[in-house]
Amino acid sequence: MAGTILERVRTGYDGVATAQDASRSDVDVSVIVPVHNCRPYLDRCLTSLLVQRVSREIVVVDDGSTDGSAELLDLYASHHRGVIRVVRQEHSGGAGRPRNVGLSHARGRYVFFCDADDYLGPEALERMLAMADRNNSDVVLGKIVGHDRRAPASMFHENADRAPLGDSAVYNSLSCFKLFRREMLERHTIRFDETLLVGEDVIFTTHAYCHADVISVVADYDCYHLVARSDGTSIMQQPGSRDPVSWLRMIKRPIELMVCHVRPGSLRDHLLRRHFRMDAFSNLGRPFLEAGEAQRKEIAAEVADMCERWLTEGVRDRLPAIDRSRIAALQDIDRLVRLAHVESAVVRRELTELRWGQEGRLLVSGRVSLSALERGDRPELAVGRVGLVLRLRSDAPEPPAELALPVTGDGEGFTALIDVAGLPSGVWDVYVNVECEGVTRLARLGSDRDERIAQPVPRVVDGVVVLPYFTRPHGNLSLDIGGHVVSVPGSVRLTRTRWMLGHRLALDGEVVVGTATPGRHAVRHLVWRERWSGRERREPVAVRDGGAFASRQAVGRLGPGTWDAYLELDLGGPPTRFRIEASAESIVPPRTWWRGLVRRSVRPYATAGKGRLSAVVRTFTPRAFLQRLLR
Repeated sequence: MAGTILERVRTGYDGVATAQDASRSDVDVSVIVPVHNCRPYLDRCLTSLLVQRVSREIVVVDDGSTDGSAELLDLYASHHRGVIRVVRQEHSGGAGRPRNVGLSHARGRYVFFCDADDYLGPEALERMLAMADRNNSDVVLGKIVGHDRRAPASMFHENADRAPLGDSAVYNSLSCFKLFRREMLERHTIRFDETLLVGEDVIFTTHAYCHADVISVVADYDCYHLVARSDGTSIMQQPGSRDPVSWLRMIKRPIELMVCHVRPGSLRDHLLRRHFRMDAFSNLGRPFLEAGEAQRKEIAAEVADMCERWLTEGVRDRLPAIDRSRIAALQDIDRLVRLAHVESAVVRRELTELRWGQEGRLLVSGRVSLSALERGDRPELAVGRVGLVLRLRSDAPEPPAELALPVTGDGEGFTALIDVAGLPSGVWDVYVNVECEGVTRLARLGSDRDERIAQPVPRVVDGVVVLPYFTRPHGNLSLDIGGHVVSVPGSVRLTRTRWMLGHRLALDGEVVVGTATPGRHAVRHLVWRERWSGRERREPVAVRDGGAFASRQAVGRLGPGTWDAYLELDLGGPPTRFRIEASAESIVPPRTWWRGLVRRSVRPYATAGKGRLSAVVRTFTPRAFLQRLLR
């Protein structure tokens, strides 16, 4: 068994080799791995590459390791000849040179860069290569997940055969952990900047994006696992690795590269917005507060230079209000500090009341304040306008639908009335919206609340069930309109059964949802579901006021088996089903009758324990009679 597993790891093809595989001399993917003192992580990284089910080579560039990594690489190379190649060089100090050296040795149609402390999902290259071959892609982004490290997410909402730079979020990810067509890299001489310790991959990936005709995304599989070293020895974990001034000076180089390739217009503005939002203005937040007075002036000067060179009206229109405020304050360091305090402040909010009001409205009350981070120049922040925001939960890449609600009162105590009858079906998360000095902060509401606040009972409003609830584990307030994620509380009780002409089983009962009766149009039909096969049969239901219903089931149409009875309702979301509760006293005796030579029996009964309506249906044919005699 151990030998079989070892063989699978060695081949990367689960030990199954075909004649077609043996005849292929081309390499689909060259995986380039720069290594410098990564001995504790190498086994996991290399094993994850060896099990990839594609034609691949692994080019490992040992950048002067001194921790035993070199010896381990020799061991792997000796066991996987023709798959792992090791190139050695003196320590260069960064990842740029070893990646370039690896690229010069690569033979694959595509190259993939993997850091030695990270690893791939078992199907990562197979899925990305399939996406590339299907679409003739130049770049393929595979979903990245972080382990104690922040990973990009905005571009991984869904798979994309073609993700245009101007109409997607792919440009938000400028790391090099992607699949690149090697011919494109060679044709345009796309290489890493070897003079940089940080940001070399930003320049490389920006250059590649500029020449890529087709960019694809694999979002439904965890392809790349980004790992934080527990010993804190990676370059990005070193003090000063994201020095704001150095980063701002570095980021101008990929911007200059991009504007040389992309003409002025909407696409360029879209790409520039990314650099202003994620590279420039992000350094006017917490990093600005942590900087000294002299460095703050340098940061402001670098951002001002970027604005002077590349800030167009198209970019400005794409920026949020706080960034436009920062642009106006670049010559006022004190104002920039105050804006940074407002943006990074803790939003302290408390839910003080939650109950149903009149006319099916949900009353929400609370209070909110802003508390600046602990700093020597920590200011007092006065809360301005307060509002309530409902945001429709969605996995779509587009911004979610929002509904802003007015409130009465202020930060010391506000109240809002949510008219749930006007909300579309779905799950709506509740936020408090607070404004301070022109900056708007948004925070979930509900996790901090008065201990006396109870979850309101569900209500049916205009035929739609509304379920206010507190999320787990954070305890934030949300509204489930239609019963999408919260089980709809309710009961269906059988009041009487009787046999009618035509061997019909008459059922009379009552239905309650929450504490009220649903409307007449809410009840759809009665469903009989066969317990073992899952077969279903639907029957019409007559509904009267007060939640009473009646059904006349032709049980002769039910095949042999054990059938469980449900009442299905339409409450504004997915179909809601309730098992029909019954007492033994309300159930009629079984009935048997003949239809031709076939004897049929139906035994309605109440299940043990919870007492729910079911029926056992049996048929007895002459053939079955003969088989019994011959036993």
